[in-house]
Amino acid sequence: MGFVAGHFGEWLQGCLGPGGPVVLVTLVCPVRGVRVTRIGDGPLRLAGAPALINPTQAARLLSEIGAAESGQFSIAPDLPPGGGAGMSTAALVGLARVAGVDNCADVARACIAVEGASDPLMWPAPDRLLWASRRGEVLQQMGPIPACEIVGGFWGPPERTDPQDVAFPDIADLISAWPQAGLAGKAALASQSAQRCTALRGPADDPMPELVARLGALGHARAHTGPARALIFAPGTVPAGAEEAMQAAGLTEVLRFATGGTP
Repeated sequence: MGFVAGHFGEWLQGCLGPGGPVVLVTLVCPVRGVRVTRIGDGPLRLAGAPALINPTQAARLLSEIGAAESGQFSIAPDLPPGGGAGMSTAALVGLARVAGVDNCADVARACIAVEGASDPLMWPAPDRLLWASRRGEVLQQMGPIPACEIVGGFWGPPERTDPQDVAFPDIADLISAWPQAGLAGKAALASQSAQRCTALRGPADDPMPELVARLGALGHARAHTGPARALIFAPGTVPAGAEEAMQAAGLTEVLRFATGGTP
């Protein structure tokens, strides 16, 4: 069995300058992801989550990595597809690994061939990368994320990524400021990225800025496509009742997890 951790939106996402590629810094969620298990041989068959990836996509992935287009696989996601949590990328990466291929660049190229856009979940420290999500390329090493706690949930309906969608704000200035910022600075930059995305793409009534102020979070992050939303806290500073406040604001499947830190 292979487990591939997902993410929970992005610290940053947008265009690298006017007309530049769509780039992102992912927000890793180590406690939720996808489990892929080979359960048998024979013709290619998927069990467990047909809405996540379909047999045609699985066959293309296996072909792209040079693996046999056969076998029976169970695919079990922890979070819903279209949530902005990387479940389809995690499923493809898990399938590649169970098929015996874990070269990150090869898996990234295969994921792009299948879906046209990808999260960097095939890499060992995906949140340290500036990732061109429509190219499947690492553009820059961004350094580690300081240890922090996230309280997140889903706000709004699922939205699958359209690889042709490049309607994102310019975040070149945020990317430039990112490597030298500490946790408070990164949370502020993430909030700016989220707010620029909301101003351009909506929805206008996003509750996260008000929750930041009410709960004393350092900032907030969002899935720039999809409903995942996250409050960012320094370790040990999440106030009592934070999860209940998120639920009262309309977020669903609220969870709390630690991310970042130097291994």
